[in-house]
Amino acid sequence: MQFRTVLQVLAISTIVALAGCSTTPLTTPSAGKSASGSSATRSSSTPVLPPAGSGRGGYYKDDGPGDDIPDGLENLPDAEPRIEPYANRGNKPYVVFGKQYVPIADERPFKQRGRGSWYGKKFHGQKTSSGEPYDMYQMTAAHPTLPIPSYARVTNLSNGKQVIVRVNDRGPFHSSRVIDLSYTAALKLGYIGHGSAELEVERLLAADIERINANKGAASVASDASPVQAPTVEAVALAAPVMQNSAPVATEAAAQQSTAVLPTGFYLQFGAYSQMANAEALRARLVQDVGNSLPQLKVEPSNNLYRLYSGPFASRDEAAAAALQVQQSGVNKPFIVQR
Repeated sequence: MQFRTVLQVLAISTIVALAGCSTTPLTTPSAGKSASGSSATRSSSTPVLPPAGSGRGGYYKDDGPGDDIPDGLENLPDAEPRIEPYANRGNKPYVVFGKQYVPIADERPFKQRGRGSWYGKKFHGQKTSSGEPYDMYQMTAAHPTLPIPSYARVTNLSNGKQVIVRVNDRGPFHSSRVIDLSYTAALKLGYIGHGSAELEVERLLAADIERINANKGAASVASDASPVQAPTVEAVALAAPVMQNSAPVATEAAAQQSTAVLPTGFYLQFGAYSQMANAEALRARLVQDVGNSLPQLKVEPSNNLYRLYSGPFASRDEAAAAALQVQQSGVNKPFIVQR
């Protein structure tokens, strides 16, 4: 994050406009210290960090967490991918510190690994390269070349956690950094206290976004369907044909069996649903379509959601190979998680 200090002394307005998350912010009430001068208030589940300006955090010395951190940020939903037109600003070639950057202007795939950092209070409320105000409590990111706006799936390679963010800013301009995430995105990825982490950044193309939204739409329809339309019984029957002529007690027993506790290892996560019936319906479809290429599929309840997993796999590479095989079969690419 040391590039931010250098940018503060730049007087050329064009560079400042392009720098996005690296621009010098104005003082705003939300960014000021509390009257007592104490460090930020936070929910009990949020890591305790040195206050902004202390020089003691993993973040750069004059940046850091806010003073009034909202509760429940760990449970904030990911950015919801949408197919959006590129913005009129922030997408032209530009130069910072003598290096030229050419933003991507087409639908090419993009994936990279490298060190990712985060930015917070110092830039909260200031304009991003898209012209939108930066909100450290939303799921956004700054990237040197990904289109503005666009969406990316970001994975913390040290713990397997993944998030989806909306790219609406430019930066970081440091040779060892590949992306700057919002405070909340870094919090959800588990590296907020370290300042940076080794990440994988993968752009979501229009086809990826369409599949994600189609799956969400199908889940919503199933959730709102009447008892006659609900796929629960048929779906479970597809997953386990011996249940077709069984009594309801047997059906319930099979559903409970599919929610067994998962051992440690790498898993593919195919979705998270508010209704077990929807998770079971997807499990049944996967068993029918690609079951032979996957380890056991299980539904696990957690935090009022039902998550569908396949695994465990012996390594992340093995899980990634399975995810690719599934995707080639026409199924939406699953996330890799480590449990």
